[in-house]
Amino acid sequence: MLLLVGLGNPGAKYSGNRHNIGFMAVDAISREHRFPPFRQRFQGQTAEGSISGERVILLKPETFMNDSGRSVAEAARFHKIPLENTAVIHDELDLAPGKFRIKTGGGDAGHNGLRSITAHLGKDYKRLRLGIGHPGDKSLVHVFVLNDFSKGERAWVSTLCDAVARNAELIVKPDDSLLQTKVYLAMQAAGFGDEKPPGPQSPSG
Repeated sequence: MLLLVGLGNPGAKYSGNRHNIGFMAVDAISREHRFPPFRQRFQGQTAEGSISGERVILLKPETFMNDSGRSVAEAARFHKIPLENTAVIHDELDLAPGKFRIKTGGGDAGHNGLRSITAHLGKDYKRLRLGIGHPGDKSLVHVFVLNDFSKGERAWVSTLCDAVARNAELIVKPDDSLLQTKVYLAMQAAGFGDEKPPGPQSPSG
């Protein structure tokens, strides 16, 4: 069983925010793999289904970003899901817009959602990092992540989330390297992404 968490803030006010790209990716996975409707559970929205024959629980915590760990810990403990079977999809300031990287463990890079999960469960869970770019000044980060994606950004956001969803079986298997490559190729085909494919990620990368 895999616990697949998307991070964001609940409510219509935040739904289009850069900080909510984790919610957007989990919604794309739910649509792609025909999960049943989300329901209220574990202080969040959950949906249970299967991907490549493996049972998967999708979770969107509704405890607000800074307290995400309460919801994730409740779901993990109820279902007795070990940390190595927990994957978290989140926005990443340290990656350019549209980049996708995976790592297990490591630091939280100032991300309050990850910090909360680490405090409740430990650090050795998988992080699926969706690049949103950086505003260039640390003092602008709070406003930047809580602003909506611009109209011009929405195409790559949709392409990125859909690419992760279409290849979600590689989260379940797992095959991190192939998943990164598949998402990279999808972004390239759509006219977005890096000039070169991603390499392996170290825990601190």
